[in-house]
Amino acid sequence: MTISSSLNAGVAGLFANATRLSTISDNIANASTFGYKRVVTDFESLVISNSKSSYSAGGVRTTTNRLIDERGSLISTSNPTDLSVRGRGMLPVTPEAAVRVGNGDNPLLMTTTGSFRPDEDGFLLSPTGMILLGWPANADGTVPSNPRDSTVGLEPIRINSNQFAGEPTTEVNVAVNLPATSTEAGSVTGPETLSVEYFDNLGKSANLQLTFTPNVPGAGSSNQWDMTITDSASGGAVIGQYTLDFDPSRAGGGTLLNVTPVGGSPAYVGATGAMTLTVAGGPMELTIGELGSATGLTQLSDTFAPTSINKNGSAVGALTSIEVDQNGFLRATFDSGVNRVLYQIPLADVSNINGLEALDQQTYRVSPESGTFFLWDAGDGPTGDLVAFSREESATDVAGELTSLIQTQRAYSSNATVIQTVDEMLQETTNLKR
Repeated sequence: MTISSSLNAGVAGLFANATRLSTISDNIANASTFGYKRVVTDFESLVISNSKSSYSAGGVRTTTNRLIDERGSLISTSNPTDLSVRGRGMLPVTPEAAVRVGNGDNPLLMTTTGSFRPDEDGFLLSPTGMILLGWPANADGTVPSNPRDSTVGLEPIRINSNQFAGEPTTEVNVAVNLPATSTEAGSVTGPETLSVEYFDNLGKSANLQLTFTPNVPGAGSSNQWDMTITDSASGGAVIGQYTLDFDPSRAGGGTLLNVTPVGGSPAYVGATGAMTLTVAGGPMELTIGELGSATGLTQLSDTFAPTSINKNGSAVGALTSIEVDQNGFLRATFDSGVNRVLYQIPLADVSNINGLEALDQQTYRVSPESGTFFLWDAGDGPTGDLVAFSREESATDVAGELTSLIQTQRAYSSNATVIQTVDEMLQETTNLKR
């Protein structure tokens, strides 16, 4: 029994070291594979008998573990959609084949790095056949709330290189100085005009025409103007009329004292210094300054001078580039100067990252040992941030693997010697009969 157990132990040792050799060879073979996580072999002894009078060798068995939580070094690249995760968390991806089927059932896989480039259909595809997933943004660039423990809302990221985009103008801020001399008795300067360009919902250019007409008194100074606003997109229709009173006191210094809507014009809100006008494309907030503020409309000296015009919105432009920031927002830049968020890329995390099921192409899938996934915003919670223009190198340490290779070779040879010795002893036992 003791001799045969020695033979079994030697065979188990050969098998265990052959397993370790397999993991070492796999690690060395993938020393240049981006995102590769090395595999380690753990040995466990088997104890059959604890008797002090005799001993039976139990041998050894092995378990293999892929150390997914070990991260390789990050290297710089020239592609803005070469992505790596710096810290905890993984990129959500799905196989290209599942997207091409088009039945809406895209399985969630995870990876720590990838080189994604738009394919012929605009999908951000890696050379290994994985398409990056993300939450699409609304037209205004905001990302709606999505479930964090489900793939509902995640979509294959698709970039159209021929894409056009424009932003409608919804806010206009004007600062203009009106000449105080124009509201004095005998003034003949007449109305002052200011044209402000804006962009409608279809990216077309239109103009707001602001006409300031001084109220000239018979004597003294009125310090009062009539402001009329017309919209070119509405055929030049009047969309607002206001009476503007300016403070002539030393403390007021020519600032707005009062703004009175005329007729059915939209109300002026003194706390914000704005009124909400209705142009052809929808509501637009026009800010002329708060009461008593020197940053909007003023009445000073003898010069009509627009000092600043600030507005949002832009003309339609063609897509020129895309980039991903550290929080996972994929932004597109257009030649019109617009920078818009198209997608948000979340980071997937599980309780036991080393319990994930390893698949081809450095991708992983949730398993019972890993626990369920949760989608975090990059840089939030336990997750790290996203790094563009980078790839994660293999976690293999070639020098360490070669050292383990030498140890494995010696151990394998030693176990083979044990088997050879047992064979010789059994042969001697057989010779006793002769």
